Amino acid sequence: MMFKSVLAGSTALVLVSAAAHAGGVERTAFSPGFLFEKGDYAELSFGHAAPDVSGVQAVPVPLPGPVLFPAGGNSGDMAEDYSTVTLSYKQQMSDKFALGVVFDQPIGAKVNYSNPAYLYGLGTGSQAEINSNALTVLAHYRLSDRVSLYGGVKGQQASGTVSLFNGYTMSTSKETDFGLVVGAAYEIPDIALRVALTYTSDITHTFDVQEGGLPSLPFSTTVPQSVALDFQSGVAKDTLVFGSIRWRDWSEFDITPVGYLGAFGGSLVSYDNDSITYSLGVGRKFSEQWSGAIFAAHEPAGGGFSGNLGPTDGYTSIGLGATYTAGSVKVTGGVTYARIGDAQTEAPIPGVTFGNFTDNSLLGVGIRVGYSF
Repeated sequence: MMFKSVLAGSTALVLVSAAAHAGGVERTAFSPGFLFEKGDYAELSFGHAAPDVSGVQAVPVPLPGPVLFPAGGNSGDMAEDYSTVTLSYKQQMSDKFALGVVFDQPIGAKVNYSNPAYLYGLGTGSQAEINSNALTVLAHYRLSDRVSLYGGVKGQQASGTVSLFNGYTMSTSKETDFGLVVGAAYEIPDIALRVALTYTSDITHTFDVQEGGLPSLPFSTTVPQSVALDFQSGVAKDTLVFGSIRWRDWSEFDITPVGYLGAFGGSLVSYDNDSITYSLGVGRKFSEQWSGAIFAAHEPAGGGFSGNLGPTDGYTSIGLGATYTAGSVKVTGGVTYARIGDAQTEAPIPGVTFGNFTDNSLLGVGIRVGYSF
């Protein structure tokens, strides 16, 4: 039981904080850990991320009239702080069968170029925001004390807005669509071993759109599928190793409003590469009340150009967490620091670097309260 207490708190902070600049526009990732808590169980997680992302314009840009906007200007910090909330609940229906529900915000973005020394900060600047909420309903069935299956339906609502320095604006309707989550787990309880493999299907939203304040044609965006392998194992008395490997098909994600395509000849947001994220940690029990963990995560850079509305490419993070247990209540808190991978954005001329974004970072904090009853 101690091992699960450490794991629940530690992986929560990995997901809340380290995933803050994971591939694409991911904010939180599904974890099946709450389904394996004893009896009925509820938990509430809150995370806050403070990214610091800035770059330098690499090329001069001609503006209307005899004006050449110079290179060398700094964008300033264009990635705004944000918070996430996750609520999970499990009802144990019998020894073998349980129902669960998760509310979270799986994707999101909050961009604000406001420094007029950088092209995207001219005039009123450039802003973009993506918002989402999701509710996943799951069933968990134990085939034996070692093998179990889980799965269910995920309903996701998403919307977005964009306002660029050149006068282009876009806003979408809020759309709700559905996908599937399925998984299987293998456990050896005597050594706190658990390996869980989870597949989350893609979800396609078709949005009603306004561009430039006028109705435009609808467009579709696919929030991509993912596969995650989560694992844990006791390695010594009161010591647990845990981690995960997660792949997500971000090359399938594309935002291309019809008016933007006609005016600028390309996608507003797209990604050339999928993402693979690795995490690994060690948890240690110090007393009946206190346990702690240290953990790290890494997402390799994909290379190529990044979008001007998301100029990052991979990350490496390290974090510390501590869990306090009092009866049926567990409180976990922690902090993560991430070095965000360097990225280059592309100019309107294909193959030409527009901005160099280097030496960027993120600080994330999280707290989770779990209650067994």
